[in-house]
Amino acid sequence: MSERKTITPTHRYRNNDKLIGVGNTFWNLSEEHGVAGIVGDLSDGVFRMADGHEFVNFTVCSYLDLDTHPKVIDGAVDALRRFGVLDHCIPRTRVQTSVLLELEESLGELFDAMVISAISTAAASTGLLPLIASGHLGNGTRPLMVFDKNAHVSMANAKPNCADETEVVTCRHHDLDYLEDMCRTYERVCYVVDGSDSLGGYAPVEELAVLQDKYNMLVFYDDSHSLSAYGERGIGYVRSHCPVRDDRTITVATLSKGFGAGGTAILLDGFPKETRRIIERFAGPLGYSQKMNAAAVGAALASAEIHRTEELTRLQGRLRSNIALFDSLLATEQSGSTYPIRVVPMSDETVVEAAQRVFAAGFYTSPVFFPIVARGTAGLRVMLRAGQTEEQITRLCSVLVEAGARPAAAARPEPVTR
Repeated sequence: MSERKTITPTHRYRNNDKLIGVGNTFWNLSEEHGVAGIVGDLSDGVFRMADGHEFVNFTVCSYLDLDTHPKVIDGAVDALRRFGVLDHCIPRTRVQTSVLLELEESLGELFDAMVISAISTAAASTGLLPLIASGHLGNGTRPLMVFDKNAHVSMANAKPNCADETEVVTCRHHDLDYLEDMCRTYERVCYVVDGSDSLGGYAPVEELAVLQDKYNMLVFYDDSHSLSAYGERGIGYVRSHCPVRDDRTITVATLSKGFGAGGTAILLDGFPKETRRIIERFAGPLGYSQKMNAAAVGAALASAEIHRTEELTRLQGRLRSNIALFDSLLATEQSGSTYPIRVVPMSDETVVEAAQRVFAAGFYTSPVFFPIVARGTAGLRVMLRAGQTEEQITRLCSVLVEAGARPAAAARPEPVTR
């Protein structure tokens, strides 16, 4: 009997052996220490577990607390009654109710863009990036696809599909010099990057716009973490700072974080109307029966109305005040930024134990470790929100200092006794 052939992976775009081999150790440790796989009921901003333990969740992305806003909840319920169906399961290219069209029209006015909805940013990126790679979403030229090293996994997972259409490379985080070299070398370049990182920080949007103007570079942004939390009417960091509002800039942003609803908005400028049909028909999941359901649409419509009022401005102001309070008490690399995420540095060896200590004190901060971050750069991720109280933030910072965090130079919180 002939010897059977074994397969040697190329690991060109991913390496599950490394991903799982190293990362799963941290995940197992987190579960063993009770800081992952947590189940509880949420009431009045506090989680309550079956064993009676209560905690305030400081790792949730609803930066303006719109996900629990009565108008957003009512909007979801009202939409179910108004449209009479949760999810009419058929591709919108075949048959659709008016529910998505109503939302896209509202969001289009809010963000001053052509908007196409999607069930998630992962689905949007999975569908859009290969179309960019083939030149069908652009000017017809197959660009060199340059993925930022820290690009979110929802974008990075599209590398193999893009590589079937064009050349794919990965660059260091926000490496403008490398990008310019590639722009000089290739007919066209597309840079794939987070407009707002899940670990804190913004893309160099204005510097990238210079390369867009100079070399016709295309930029694909995921600006999910700044939508609603940043900018007039919550348009996000990218649209607040990017002067390139045409077909050289494509932005996706979830409606389930700061926006407080569900689904995703694809924001397009300067594209012909036919682009909508190309995306709806050929952008992978966007062409299947995977779309926002009526409840998510109703919630998003209600949130969009809040975005048109002074209430949004007040919520953004509270969020900025809470960020400033945190920064006055604790030192992180993100200190001084308007960004609502802070990563409190810990070592790989102590991060899970530190998270456990914080959790026991009544707060949840998620431990981040490889492959979420590079090995040796573990930390506790903290999300600031508009609805958090000064007392909660001050107490959390005291507990974090006890767990090994570095207090801000101007303030050293007293340890909390419980």
